[in-house]
Amino acid sequence: MVEFKWYSGFAKSQAQKSIDSLHAAAVRQGILPILEISSKSAMRLGVDLSAFNLMIKAEGHPKMSVECAFQGSKVFEHGGPYKDLYVVSSREAKKDERLRTSGEVIQFNFFGNDFPTKPLTAFYDWLYLKALSQNEGLAKQLLSYSGFTDIAFNPQKSFNCQARSAALFVALTKAGLMDKALSGKSAYLAVITVVKEKTEQIDRDLDQLALPLENPNGS
Repeated sequence: MVEFKWYSGFAKSQAQKSIDSLHAAAVRQGILPILEISSKSAMRLGVDLSAFNLMIKAEGHPKMSVECAFQGSKVFEHGGPYKDLYVVSSREAKKDERLRTSGEVIQFNFFGNDFPTKPLTAFYDWLYLKALSQNEGLAKQLLSYSGFTDIAFNPQKSFNCQARSAALFVALTKAGLMDKALSGKSAYLAVITVVKEKTEQIDRDLDQLALPLENPNGS
């Protein structure tokens, strides 16, 4: 956990103050360099890597943003996928009313590729990783960073986080698992299941290490 000062307000300048505060706090914990990935980023790379701007292409179809691909691939209880969202702006895709009136998401379908809703971030991460594999210049630059943030991400309202997806890309690349992860849906789901299990084990180990130690007198 990283505690930092939050600057309220919708202005980009306020968001960037919060970003600077968050990054400074993370640096004090030894995490650096750090990249903010969002439209609020002060770095062009961070803006380009936002899901609103990062582009993905399916074979035989025009490019679209990761955001449009994600929203347009949702299959609901009472409708979808709404593939017309592939060709609108990212903001229009995210705000489309049908996404809120069609019931629960039951799966994803991206041009014939079906994905389950669990693990929770699996499909979003796959889109992001696939997009990075198609944008090698951007992907290469990511590898020089040790941490990523998304100042707009709220875990109480969303599961998917573009900063987390970027971190997953770096982890898989450095582990030599990116090619395997993108070789097919089954291989991808197997890889991220292992990653999830290892991450949960690390979290449990860290929790144990954080427990207060008994003093020699046992008190």
